[in-house]
Order: sequence, then C-alpha cells, then structure tokens
Amino acid sequence: MPTTPDAEPAARPGVLTLAATPIGNPADASYRLVRALLDADLVAAEDTRRLARLCRDLDVELTASVVAYHEHNEGERTAWLLDALREGHSVVLVTDAGMPVVSDPGYRAVRAAIDADLPVTIVPGPSAVLTALAASGLPTDRFAFEGFAPRGEGRRAGVFAALAGEERTLIFFESPRRTAVTLAAMAAGFGADRPAAVARELTKTHEEVRRGTLGELAAWAQDREVLGEIVLVVGGSRTVRARAEDLVGQVVARTTAGERMKDAAKAVAAAHEGVSSRELYELALRHDGT
Repeated sequence: MPTTPDAEPAARPGVLTLAATPIGNPADASYRLVRALLDADLVAAEDTRRLARLCRDLDVELTASVVAYHEHNEGERTAWLLDALREGHSVVLVTDAGMPVVSDPGYRAVRAAIDADLPVTIVPGPSAVLTALAASGLPTDRFAFEGFAPRGEGRRAGVFAALAGEERTLIFFESPRRTAVTLAAMAAGFGADRPAAVARELTKTHEEVRRGTLGELAAWAQDREVLGEIVLVVGGSRTVRARAEDLVGQVVARTTAGERMKDAAKAVAAAHEGVSSRELYELALRHDGT
C-alpha cells in the first residue's frame, strides 16, 4: 500500500490524520486516538516499536499496515503516503509522544497533503508544551515555543541574547544531558533573576516541576544528574520581579511632575508584578524626607 505507481485514483481520497499520543501515561489516550488506530488502513509511526507498545497498553489490535516515518526517511516516505491517500486509504500519522509536527516528524506530510489538495484532520491530545506551561505557574496569556536550544555555545548564547527582550513566556525542549548547561546559559542571557520552571517526566511516575529563578535552577541542575524528558519554561521579560527600592525614582519623578504620591505609587506598582504600592509609597515618603 499504495498498490502500484500506476493505480487509478480513488473517487474519494483518503484522509491524513495527525494523532496525538500520550506523553507518558497511556491512560491519557483519547477515545478518538483508539478509534483512529482501529479504523486506519495505514499507520505511519516515528518508532514502530513504541507504537506496538502503545497498542498493547490500549488493548488495540491493529489491522492496518504499519510503516516507519521519521526524520531520516520523511523525504522519500512522504510521496508514498500521498499515493496511499490518493488511492483512498486512510492514513494515521503518530510520533513517539505528543502532537506530530511539534518538534516531531509530520510537517512534510501535512504540507505535501495540503499542496496536493488532500484532506488533513487532527486527533488532538496530550502536549508536553502546554502541560509544562500550565504547570509552570508562569503567565499563559502569551507564549512562544522555541523547540530545542542550539547545542553550540556561541549559537545558543546568540539565540538567548536575541530573546532576552521577549515579553512572552518561552518554552524549550532540552536533553537531560544538556539541561544544566542550558540553564546556566539562560541565566547569563536572560538574567539570573528571571522566573522559570523545569518540568521533567510529565504525567509519568517520577513527574517533577521545579520552579524558581534561572540562577536557582541552574545551581540545582549543576549539583545533580537531571533525568527524563525535560521542558524548560522561562518567564517573559515583563515577568521579572522588580524590587520596590529600584522603583522609588519613578514614583518621585511622577510626584515632581504634579501627581499625588499615593496615586503615583499605585500606578508604578500596578505596572510591576509583586510590588506593593504601600511599600513603594512609604519608601517614596522616606526619600522625599531626606
């Protein structure tokens, strides 16, 4: 499958289904995922052994043909999948964990199917990106997924320097072997006081979410062997907690310009998370009296 290169096109093409799989706990699998696997004519899997293990966990007996689809064969295998779709076969694409395409194979297949005017649908499900973001305790209204940080020290430093002013919460994947080095580089590039979180082994038995500043997390990772699947979440530049002592000058300047000191303290505090307007007001009063 597909049958032959010269096969007659089906009256109705098959559908390419991108199906999210559990990121750790197989109990997170959706009913739609189970249904999609059972109904598929062809399953393209990043790792066929992991697919077999997932099917055992879900008590799914595949009747579909199974092929490997990963970063090393995407180019040649994508055209083959499109032929199967044109012949009317339903194709389900799964990766090792989470949503295909997101730092995983699948983009070439989706792009090629869209360009060929073939139908694409999604079976949504677990996502390490969103799970880590929700668990981090950092702002979720605006965020950006940055994938894996560059391995090279120079490129990594350059990327972090370019992102230092980014106001959105940033999410990275990382290898456990490089977590300590990356956290140290983040502390240097974003500032040691930037709030962040390290999420490891999400949904698994040894799940852990460690929160703190980048400086604290870098020190923590340096002293131990970090294990498991790692997601790093870094607060945006606006989430850095300012100290009230550093903001007194703004209150004084607004007061000098004619604003009531109490109103000025409230306005400055409102613009900086975690800063007390009362503390700012009292500090400004003391400053004004010196």
